[in-house]
Amino acid sequence: MQYLDDIAVGDRASFGRYEVTREEVLDFARKYDPQPFHLSDEGAAETHFGRLAASGWHTCSMTMAMLVAHMQANPQASLGAAGIDELRWLKPVHPGDVLRCETEVLEVRPSQSRPEMGSIRSQMTTFNQKDEPVLRFVALALLRRRG
Repeated sequence: MQYLDDIAVGDRASFGRYEVTREEVLDFARKYDPQPFHLSDEGAAETHFGRLAASGWHTCSMTMAMLVAHMQANPQASLGAAGIDELRWLKPVHPGDVLRCETEVLEVRPSQSRPEMGSIRSQMTTFNQKDEPVLRFVALALLRRRG
């Protein structure tokens, strides 16, 4: 179990492998983001995407799936998250892409008012199979301290 006290600024992790399927892109879009460029190649051809592209929110969800799998394999004393900042969709994600993630700890801060816990700010980047960044955000996570 990793606690706040075990984490340092600059710590990095690389993890995940997520194969993006056409069926999943279409299913997510139909349910949550039914814009033409997420629903068909024809609709996407009329935009800068050129072909079917996953919703940015779907890309966030795929990233979260990889993060949760990583956290299950590498347990932390997590108390949840306080939010994200600076969310950017950098490149479209298409069916057939294979995604992976990297994180870097930017800040570790023990709580002044709650000594049993603290927070970390980490930059999360999701890459496609060409090592091109497709998504980036800064996450604020809450963790227990040792003792």
